Amino acid sequence: MARHVGGRGWYGKVIGAALGVTLLAAGASVWTAQAGAVNGSSPRTNASAKRNTEVKPVAVSIVHASDKGARGVNITIDDGPDPVWTPQVLDVLRQYGVKATFCMVGTQAQAHPDLVRKVVAAGHRLCDHSVSHDTTMDKKPEAYQSKEILDAERMITEASGGVRPMYYRAPGGAFTPYSRKLAASRGMRPLGWNVDSKDFERPGTDAIVATVQREVPNGPTLLFHDAGGDRSQTVEALRRILPWLKGQGYSFGFPVR
Repeated sequence: MARHVGGRGWYGKVIGAALGVTLLAAGASVWTAQAGAVNGSSPRTNASAKRNTEVKPVAVSIVHASDKGARGVNITIDDGPDPVWTPQVLDVLRQYGVKATFCMVGTQAQAHPDLVRKVVAAGHRLCDHSVSHDTTMDKKPEAYQSKEILDAERMITEASGGVRPMYYRAPGGAFTPYSRKLAASRGMRPLGWNVDSKDFERPGTDAIVATVQREVPNGPTLLFHDAGGDRSQTVEALRRILPWLKGQGYSFGFPVR
């Protein structure tokens, strides 16, 4: 998987805030993810989510497939939430009736809990994208990887009002066997991607659209961003890509669990 290493200086601002975060307490009560996200029923807000004190492990393999089958696509949105761009992405998704998976950076979720709850209330799924978006996590000690994953899980869960992330996406795809096993033990399926829209590089809306249209035969999971800089190109690209995908006979789903 491609690693996005350019233009990410903004993450350095959040690393300091992450250092003081303590590890997730063992045995703490947790909540299930959005009701209906797993069993296919209508999504509910976190207010009606069922309490579950037991975390159920999931597969450790990196998932790419869609729960909508061969003609399904998974829209995934990384690095937020962001107070400027996440609401605009949510508006576009709502306009076309599309549900997505939001891979959130822990400190961003902690800073903007209102946006995390809006994502949940709209029926989207949450994904743990680490505390500080360190794309070299696979080169770091296991204790560091654990802290990045578990602290982000806690931060996102608290910000959402009790809805746990269902997936873990390593920053830049920097998975390790240890990080996959740890995430899976916490009920978070390791999440990859098949189509990198390259929107993080801001190549222009036309280029983002063309990349997705060219590469969608490679697999169902599409990568976009709602933070890390000006995401106006992403918003406009989604406004064109979503109806195009529908017109090509694709349906929108979630990564399989």
